[in-house]
Amino acid sequence: MRGEFSSAMTEQPYKTLEWMGDCLSGHLRLLDQTVLPLEVVFLDCQDVKSVWDAIKRLSVRGAPAIGVSAAYGVIVGLQSSADVQRPQFNEKLTVVTDYLATSRPTAVNLFWALDRMKAFANQHPDLTSRELLQQLLEEAQRIDREDQQMCLAIGQNGAALLPDECSVLTHCNAGGLATAGDGTALSVFFAANRQGKNLHVYADETRPLLQGARLTSWELQQRDIPVTVICDSVAGWAMKQGRIQAIVTGADRIAGNGDAANKIGTYSVAQLAKVHNIPFYVAAPSSTFDLSLASGDDIPIEERSRDEIAHGFGQQTVPDGVDVFNPAFDVTPSELITAIITERGVIQEINTSSIADHLQTAAT
Repeated sequence: MRGEFSSAMTEQPYKTLEWMGDCLSGHLRLLDQTVLPLEVVFLDCQDVKSVWDAIKRLSVRGAPAIGVSAAYGVIVGLQSSADVQRPQFNEKLTVVTDYLATSRPTAVNLFWALDRMKAFANQHPDLTSRELLQQLLEEAQRIDREDQQMCLAIGQNGAALLPDECSVLTHCNAGGLATAGDGTALSVFFAANRQGKNLHVYADETRPLLQGARLTSWELQQRDIPVTVICDSVAGWAMKQGRIQAIVTGADRIAGNGDAANKIGTYSVAQLAKVHNIPFYVAAPSSTFDLSLASGDDIPIEERSRDEIAHGFGQQTVPDGVDVFNPAFDVTPSELITAIITERGVIQEINTSSIADHLQTAAT
């Protein structure tokens, strides 16, 4: 399915993901981010493998969007079991969630959403399989709505940190394309723009898949927010020239001490920000914290295929036989992060205790 969006629209002019239909025959529709910005193509995922494939190949990406998509993936994975007995349904639920969990190892929202779906099923042992399938769809839809509300709250909390006249840098894409709503890092920009702040965004192109060049610039263009794309290697020089007053990125997993995993290249940006005395903010929902990990040293880092670098976008740029190292993420130590923005507020003093207190407040 193909379509076009009006660049004159000021609110979200696209749906990154959407559930279509009922619990028995419905499906997940995803905006295929692999073909942006040249085409707007939607993928109709009608079985769990198509959801797994979409997550793995980055048709849907960004930790919150992956989590919501996985929740809906549980539904399409269970539709064929709607009329079996609950023990068999429960077994299939385990198979489906275990399978979806193998798609991307770093984004903690994936595991958080799957665990939430399993916990919901365990809390309702008296429902028939068909009744539970309906209730699981409603739980997935709650996760979807909560993500949208979370995005708005992060934006409002983060916008207060930006001056009225500001040029900001972001790395990769942490906008509506990475969530079910306005995004995390980009929601800060959208909220600041709504408040009348004069914002200009510099978007690192984000090698090797160019999420900043292809996706972030496209999103900002849709909202009429001025954006300039730069090569990743330009970021330090732009800071040196005084072009950047703040940096806001997203995160895919945050350890208990505040170390944050994000798209590869974020660590370098944070180091450059420290050298140039520029505030470096991380915007992420509370579900992105993984308190089971003491530090970023324990965060699993996904390594992707050689071809993404050696044959990027179909053009060979590395000689045959030459090795490629292609980690998808890196980890920014908490001491390089000025503050972490969540839907509950801003963590200014980043340490294990303050994070635990913040999340405890969020849970009460």
